[in-house]
Amino acid sequence: MSYTFTLAPEALETELKKLILETSGKADEIALADFADDAVLFGDGSPVGLDSLDALQIAVALQQYFQVRLQGDRMVRKHMTTVRDLAAFVRSEHGA
Repeated sequence: MSYTFTLAPEALETELKKLILETSGKADEIALADFADDAVLFGDGSPVGLDSLDALQIAVALQQYFQVRLQGDRMVRKHMTTVRDLAAFVRSEHGA
């Protein structure tokens, strides 16, 4: 699947949600409309329930489609908490 590169408000968040759901294999389980921008991505309270392998796969996809790198666990924990946090990171990396 390909994703539209955009930094536009709401559009970037939607593209990131699609990337997260597809990459983690949860696109059939979770509707895009039910995936809030501020939903926690990891842990028991998460509607998505990502794990460390998902984080690695998403980090690779982010580099491929959005030209940003999350290097190391510390960056992943800081910037991949919610879709909103991840979108802010992508925008900051592109100077927006």
